[in-house]
Amino acid sequence: MKKAFMGVRLKRLREERRLTQAALASALGLSLSYLNQLENNQRPLTVPVLLKLNAAFGVDVQLFSDDDEARLIGDLREALTDPAIGEQIATAELRELAASMPAVGRALVSLHRRYRSALEQSAALAARLGDDRQSALTSAVSTPFEEVRDFFYERHNHIDPLDRAAEAIARELGAAGGQAEAALIERLRDRHGIRVATFRPEGEEGGQRHFDVAEGVLRLSSHLGTGQRAFQIATQLAFLEHRDAIDGLVATGRFGGEDSRRLARIGLANYFAGALVLPYGEILAAAEACRYDIELLGQRFGVGFETVCHRLSTLQRPGAQGVPFFFIRVDRAGNISKRQSATDFHFSRVGGTCPLWNVYDAFVQPGRVLTQVARMPDDRTYLWVARSVSRARGGYHQPRKTFSVALGCDLRHAGRLVYADGLDLGNADAATPIGAGCRICERPACPQRAFPPVGKPLHVDEQRSAFAPYAVK
Repeated sequence: MKKAFMGVRLKRLREERRLTQAALASALGLSLSYLNQLENNQRPLTVPVLLKLNAAFGVDVQLFSDDDEARLIGDLREALTDPAIGEQIATAELRELAASMPAVGRALVSLHRRYRSALEQSAALAARLGDDRQSALTSAVSTPFEEVRDFFYERHNHIDPLDRAAEAIARELGAAGGQAEAALIERLRDRHGIRVATFRPEGEEGGQRHFDVAEGVLRLSSHLGTGQRAFQIATQLAFLEHRDAIDGLVATGRFGGEDSRRLARIGLANYFAGALVLPYGEILAAAEACRYDIELLGQRFGVGFETVCHRLSTLQRPGAQGVPFFFIRVDRAGNISKRQSATDFHFSRVGGTCPLWNVYDAFVQPGRVLTQVARMPDDRTYLWVARSVSRARGGYHQPRKTFSVALGCDLRHAGRLVYADGLDLGNADAATPIGAGCRICERPACPQRAFPPVGKPLHVDEQRSAFAPYAVK
């Protein structure tokens, strides 16, 4: 653990517990002068003190995590480099704000997201009214989806109560993955009087699952595979048996409307289904045994590559943690349709992602697993695993869905993955320099840059031509 000066966070904890300095020092077994030095950033917060905080108050050490600080710095950089603010804020200032006043930092990020949402929605409304027919914003941003993503992001993509409840049911069923389908059908019939039937989806929208409450029939698409059917049945089971728990979790979120809350319920039900089909203890043990070989895990549990990646990004149970992964799904145009992070990797919300990321190379080599050691502008280095996934409804004229999914982790965990074999992990120069997105990336000489960085004045010289576009002063 590097030296961490967390004085403001300690003061905030003390104020929340309504303790004096003397009372907190006594509870932690520290001298008053030592605690005073900690609170004034004259001494770093050490691991023994963190453990004492946990023992005395049950404080999650994640409150003082460097990873959380890095996440907040990324969010602040994106929010405060907006040209409309009119200020150039140095990374050192962002780091100081994230470390010393994280609550203020989170409030600024939240305000900026509301501001951007309001701008985009007003521009979309103007376009529909004919006031701005050339506007690039033709529809309002999907705010409910962003709110639900933030809900899972803030919880490090791990929902412990649902995870444990799903694992308990999996133990009762005695089967996981695709093998759970028959046991799940039996449970629906015996406990809830619900019959499972199959239907053939028609039209462009089609469908995968439809529960007819009046008839007591759960209908599943005939196009689903065995593991997919088990997942859909488990999703319905979540609503039937754990609706109160789901509603309670939704009540803890910051949602702006009923659409967001409905989406959150669906997201939590899907989380439960994934945890039932891939029970925590089984998937973690199997992942560690095969060194997180995604394809082997898919074969063992009867599910697809994307499903395994998504589940691996949730394995953060206290006391039994897997590798902290980031998970992302993009299309060929760079649109992010899924993003989850168990740790500190920052996904840009502005201007797309980095074209140097191997997540885009996967489209060129369909079905092949690609690896990449990538370094961010702050010198944090990651191992990324990416592969394209494609699904079709069937038939020559039917459209296909093609995405690239990627799983990444900090390089310090790379040795636990089979995908690190043969890579030169110790050579910093071998890492591909990438960024969170062109508009907020700080790399001045990137030849692949698509946009100039926001908040940076351009250096335009009529007498010179450079290989890298958009030179900044």
